[in-house]
Amino acid sequence: MKKWKVASAFLALSLMLAGCGTDEEVSTKEETNATETKSAEAETEKASEAPAYPMTISPTVASTENQEKGTIQFEDVTFDSMPEKLVVFDYGFLDTLDALGVEGVVGVAKDSSLPAHLESFNSDEYASVGTLKGPLLEDIAELDPDVIFISGRQSAFYDELKEIAPVLFVGTQQDDYWNTFEASVDTAAKMFGKEKEAEEYLANYDTALEEINQLTGGFENALVTMYNEGNLSGFAANSRFGYIYDIYGFKPVTDNIEASSHGSNFGFEAILEFDPEVLLVIDRTAATGGESNIEKDMENDIIKKTTAFKNNRIVYLDGPLWYLGGGGLQSELAKIEEILAEIK
Repeated sequence: MKKWKVASAFLALSLMLAGCGTDEEVSTKEETNATETKSAEAETEKASEAPAYPMTISPTVASTENQEKGTIQFEDVTFDSMPEKLVVFDYGFLDTLDALGVEGVVGVAKDSSLPAHLESFNSDEYASVGTLKGPLLEDIAELDPDVIFISGRQSAFYDELKEIAPVLFVGTQQDDYWNTFEASVDTAAKMFGKEKEAEEYLANYDTALEEINQLTGGFENALVTMYNEGNLSGFAANSRFGYIYDIYGFKPVTDNIEASSHGSNFGFEAILEFDPEVLLVIDRTAATGGESNIEKDMENDIIKKTTAFKNNRIVYLDGPLWYLGGGGLQSELAKIEEILAEIK
């Protein structure tokens, strides 16, 4: 009798263990299937976000005028696959690629003054391809890039660069700065599958632009100028810095300024005559590597009579950022933040 009870107990225990084993196997299979399903879904989502190639990209600006070569027409470029080796001349576009986490930059115009936030590209990891106005054509050819990104300063070399690799114009346009800036961001996002990242970054602008417009609305007028080795130039709403009025909300102290890429010649007496409430000064001397005496030159006996000086509203703007490094996701936000920090 006892032996029967023991045998029965042993049988029951065996059945119970077998049942547990089956449950564990089922659970393990379910977990494996769930993991595989999630992995498949992730791969599908990744595939749906990947840019579709072949892809044709249009330049941000259709044409430009060059003193030596006249009108230069920029062409659409069709890429069979995503470019992997990038040569970048335009600092704004380099800025955007950096902000979006795009990899593959092999060459940069390091022989000009890189803005501080792009100093990492001065490392030996990136080849120097010349200055902003002087591409090293042979050095670029040795890099064998898949694409060369340019803007206005390199336009004179457009045909020569096209013989090396596809060339895409991604710079801004003087009289349509903000829209062409956004177009360059869109180009980077589409080409490299970073549209979600670009959308998230651009969301920061909503808050920044709302804040700066609230502040600028409290000023009667303003004037944007550029300092270059003791000389001044002024900028109106239809100029390369016109977005400071149009987008930031400053009211121009005058519209009677000739539109040009380097502004209209402006004397200190003219600034006193217009007497802006806010005077914004871009330091071109610092941007081009010169020794700047901007505050000493600006704060002379004439300027000290202006409303801007009396109310401590002369804003000295970072030269490399404003003169060379604009047109990028990071730089355009930094510009807004710089002014906000000065006029709050």
